[in-house]
Amino acid sequence: MMMTENKNGQETALHGVYETVAEAVQRGAAAQINYQQYFSLEDRTRFVTVIREKVLELSEVLGQMAVEETKLGRIPHKVAKNQLAAMATPGPESLKTNAVSSDAGLTIEERAPVGLIGAVTPVTNEVPTIVNNAISMLSGANAVVFNVHPSAKNTSAFIINEINQAIVAAGGPADLITMVKEPTLESLQEIAKAPEVKMLVGTGGPGLVKALLRSGKKAIGAGAGNPPVIVDDSADVALAGASIVAGASFDNNLLCIGEKEVFVLDSQANALIEAMKTSGAYLLSAEQATQVTELVLTADEQEDTAKPCSYGMEREYHLRKEWVGQDASKILAGIGVETEAPVELLIFEADFKNPFVQLEQMMPVLPIVRCADFDSALEMAVEAEHGNRHSACIYSNNVMNVTKFAKRIGTTVFAQNGPTLAGLGYGGAGTTSFTIAGPTGEGITTAKDFTRVRRFAVAQGGNRII
Repeated sequence: MMMTENKNGQETALHGVYETVAEAVQRGAAAQINYQQYFSLEDRTRFVTVIREKVLELSEVLGQMAVEETKLGRIPHKVAKNQLAAMATPGPESLKTNAVSSDAGLTIEERAPVGLIGAVTPVTNEVPTIVNNAISMLSGANAVVFNVHPSAKNTSAFIINEINQAIVAAGGPADLITMVKEPTLESLQEIAKAPEVKMLVGTGGPGLVKALLRSGKKAIGAGAGNPPVIVDDSADVALAGASIVAGASFDNNLLCIGEKEVFVLDSQANALIEAMKTSGAYLLSAEQATQVTELVLTADEQEDTAKPCSYGMEREYHLRKEWVGQDASKILAGIGVETEAPVELLIFEADFKNPFVQLEQMMPVLPIVRCADFDSALEMAVEAEHGNRHSACIYSNNVMNVTKFAKRIGTTVFAQNGPTLAGLGYGGAGTTSFTIAGPTGEGITTAKDFTRVRRFAVAQGGNRII
């Protein structure tokens, strides 16, 4: 384990945090074998319970640490995500046994551990992803070695240390969760190649997912999203305005599930914009929208405007990293605008080819596109989502419109009359996950996704008691 200095200058141990990948992997692999051999399903449930309790106890501290270290997002929303991951991630109860009985005998199928899992976490959801993955993976009797995002390594090391100590205090083995002290691309590659690592899980961009899929090992990938919102002519506009602002401003729109662009029927557009302004949005003028674009985005000149990455735009745009996850008021100040009232979200009217419509911007800037009718809104929304199959949302009381959009968009998460966060159990029913595996198809991951199926067959009519 790694040693670090406390505020008094004394060295203290960080349990589960290791200097080298080799040690983190070896310790985790040994812990998993011990865990699988000598600890029961009841033990697993107990360990998951202490993880939940520890994260809830530290949720505010962790939120403050994350914002201070990463310089991204908002503390209250970091705290909310920590609490959501702790309480809404399902545990061992999600592992079900299947049984088939006939005159020939009895066959049962159970979920068995994969072993040691290598997992990559993003800077946008640093603690929630660790907590969510840890609960799900340990519920299946696995262990996990993390390659955390370098910009969140200290906060990540802190929570991994705390979780390990809580498990040991509850009678469990040490090192069920490990990480390398200085995570890099090279350390990720080393984890991926380690023979002790049986599965890889990545939460991040498309490049990460593709790299994991090339590893030759079983991989679960949670990729990027560009979630569209449709507001049709049957929608409750006041509800839509308030909910869209709440969703798109949550943690400064860092979540991949967050609303990134709105397609509203022209008959509802003015009312929607007013409702959003009432809920804390600031309407940018055309000139201000251009200034914000120049401030937070950068662009490469292109001779060939048909490049796939340009989505029909005249130039290929990219995010300026220093503006990702920053407050709306800070972005406004960057173009010389000061406001007395607090600002949750910047909104502006845009055409379909606007870069904010086409990019997953991860900041509280939301374009609004007026549409002549529902069919044109649907087609633009589907195209803007770019086949990520991540998340989408509609505000409508027309069941046919809702059904039509849901079928066409094909996303893992689809929400009606509420923020897309409702699809993760935040303001909606159901469980949560911070590894939304659209590219590899697992969807909202739970413990069962980190297990393998084992079948036990009793032949010759054995154990058939009826």
